[in-house]
Amino acid sequence: MPESKQSSEVVTLAGGCFWCLQPVFQELRGVEKVEVGYSGGRLANPSYEAVCTDTTGHAEAVQVTFDPSVIPLADILRIFFSVHDPTTLNRQGGDVGTQYRSAIFYNAPEQEKTARQVMAEIFKAGIWGRPIVTEVAPLQPFYRAEEYHQDYFRKNPTAGYCRVVIAPKVAKFRKHFADRLKKSGPTIGKPTAAFSS
Repeated sequence: MPESKQSSEVVTLAGGCFWCLQPVFQELRGVEKVEVGYSGGRLANPSYEAVCTDTTGHAEAVQVTFDPSVIPLADILRIFFSVHDPTTLNRQGGDVGTQYRSAIFYNAPEQEKTARQVMAEIFKAGIWGRPIVTEVAPLQPFYRAEEYHQDYFRKNPTAGYCRVVIAPKVAKFRKHFADRLKKSGPTIGKPTAAFSS
């Protein structure tokens, strides 16, 4: 009798602007779905405008559904720590506020344990050279963001923020994790020489 397929797992991650995180995780083999939204706050059904006031407590986040038999949570978290700066409190680059904090919202004790193990591994390796300030907290309700935020990079590849901030980040990710990408190739244009740093 064939083995039954392991069920999907979901983890919610915050690491600055959610537009930057979604295209990275969408391209990983074993990732089934990535949605952008808001988590970790106090207000029910927050809007983007409300979250941007930095008063709701929400972080811009991505909810990643993945097959742990193809890509384990520890690998997703290692990639997460490589595509944002987990040492800056409540900011990523020019984006400042609690909505841009680094956070792992876990939905099971095993996820919390894995998150803390990976954080210790990253810190011990001295990759960032500074203490990691990533929040590790139980998942509170995840509110899916407005439709125009979903797949923002795919829909708006020539927008200024996409060209200057997101495209270089995605290109660097593709270069470093080429062996982890879906065989169908990148979901958004191929990296150019200008973005290969």
